[in-house]
Amino acid sequence: MNARSEPAEAGPDAPARPPLVRELLLVAGLFLVYKFGRQLATGHTAEAFRNAHHVWDWERVLRLPDEGTVQSLLLHGDTLVHVANTYYAAVHFPATLAFLVWLYLRRPAHYVWARRVLAAVTGAALVLHLLFPLAPPRMLAATGLIDTARLYGPSVYGPPRTDALSNQFAAMPSLHFGWALMLAVGLIVATRTRWRWLWLLHPLVTLLVVVGTANHYWLDVIAATALLGLALAVLRLPRARPRTRCGLPHRRVEVRRRSSAERPELVGAGR
Repeated sequence: MNARSEPAEAGPDAPARPPLVRELLLVAGLFLVYKFGRQLATGHTAEAFRNAHHVWDWERVLRLPDEGTVQSLLLHGDTLVHVANTYYAAVHFPATLAFLVWLYLRRPAHYVWARRVLAAVTGAALVLHLLFPLAPPRMLAATGLIDTARLYGPSVYGPPRTDALSNQFAAMPSLHFGWALMLAVGLIVATRTRWRWLWLLHPLVTLLVVVGTANHYWLDVIAATALLGLALAVLRLPRARPRTRCGLPHRRVEVRRRSSAERPELVGAGR
């Protein structure tokens, strides 16, 4: 790619790529901690349904769009709703992993920044899951929504009482949307191509999918956006060290100037 579509090549002052083994262990450890933490939030069924009724009522007070409108669009055809369910089940983790791998290989500084932001958002989400267990709209009869994954497939969840792999009462915030939005932000910042804004289609599609499949409320998405915005405000991307126009560090330029200044003059030259 040319200079317009890709940032300049890394120079001698570019940040070193973090050790691969350490990063693999770190990411795997964070994932295991998150999965274990979600399990701690199980067993709060009654509280999760009470909170779900509160969230549904709050959305009506705030006059947010009805989630049923989005779901009705998906239910126009079996193929469309099946694609939406597949997107929800199969894109979330692979897309985030591919995003981190690409940054690690091509943009080490952006990788460290993105990893820290994702870890912060995920950690904050875990705390919110513990403090505010929430049943998704597909479980709440008052919403009038259906569980599209169970009826049309594919589904990543089993019956809540027997599902030992995930906590289905952790709807707020929506990490599906939070991670998707960070992926788009990270790639927009890390690249210069004029097409980079198309990455925003990923969180947009994710938004329609998580709401249309009745896995999340609008407020879940708003909470995820707020957490990501806070993390981005606190964990800013480090700025590159300033360089001269020729791309050499200032120290080398100073040495060159000093050596030329100390060069002895020829006495009687020009006589």
